[in-house]
Amino acid sequence: MKIGMIRQTACIGSGVIGSSWATNFALRGYPVCIYDINQDQLKVAKKNIDNNLIFLTNENILTKQEAEQAQENVTYTVKIDEAIRDVQFIQESGPEKYEIKRALVSEIEKYTSADTIVASSTSGLLISEIAREAKHPERFVGGHPYNPPHIIPLVEITKGEKTSDDSLKCAYDFYARLGKEPVILRKETLGFIANRLQLALAREFMDLIISGVCTVEDVDKALLFGPGLRMAIIGPILTMHLAGGAGGAKGFYTAIRDSSQLWLNDMAHWTTIPDEWPEVAHEGVLKAIEHRSAEFGKTSEEIAEFRDSMLIKILKLHKKL
Repeated sequence: MKIGMIRQTACIGSGVIGSSWATNFALRGYPVCIYDINQDQLKVAKKNIDNNLIFLTNENILTKQEAEQAQENVTYTVKIDEAIRDVQFIQESGPEKYEIKRALVSEIEKYTSADTIVASSTSGLLISEIAREAKHPERFVGGHPYNPPHIIPLVEITKGEKTSDDSLKCAYDFYARLGKEPVILRKETLGFIANRLQLALAREFMDLIISGVCTVEDVDKALLFGPGLRMAIIGPILTMHLAGGAGGAKGFYTAIRDSSQLWLNDMAHWTTIPDEWPEVAHEGVLKAIEHRSAEFGKTSEEIAEFRDSMLIKILKLHKKL
């Protein structure tokens, strides 16, 4: 499959991720059909897409005419064969369980040609396992987005043991055409890149909070107004390169080698999330929200809108919008 051959797309699963992907496809001029198991879920998906387009219009990313054209590019169905029969690219965003994804693989292969590219939005499962029973495993790839996919550029592309190089390149080129910043994992691994980095960071802040070093709100502030500010501009390794002065990254890491060993010896090493963490996190977040200014959002919906608005501003600075 060549990138120029992709004319029709489909999204399997219409949840937050699936509807956001559909928004992305439609905005870039690709007709997209969304499949889900019942009309109620599709109604929610349509509302999500409409809200996405209204938000982007209000942020002056789209004109009203462009938003209307994007809406016209989207169709909805509860019949999977209708959704995928004539498409060249499928984005699967079903539940994060191997058995469900394998069942979807089986259905997809009933109605598509052998060269239709199938990308899974899985946030950490292995493509080799998802496509284990596939007749054409060579056309399956991972296409893990960051939420919301219609705004955040990152997509992590993973290959299974039998994924072809042609399928990998086609997926990469397609996502790039959508305005994404795709990265390809050279080796299949659970959790991919960004989620593994997030979880490593999460383990340490969980430990700091549970140990009584700081609160949930303290952690969010420390990251938001410290490393997070720099990471929104340049990546962490390039940040350290600049901190190293004339010595660059090599000089920086050489300079901190001895002292950082003391921190590493004192950091968390456990491999199971503490039982008390969900309750601690929930209570901590609620307390932190109480301290938020109204202009930054006081409810989950308001905070999400604030987040997306700030993302738009940052992406404009990066010339991504």
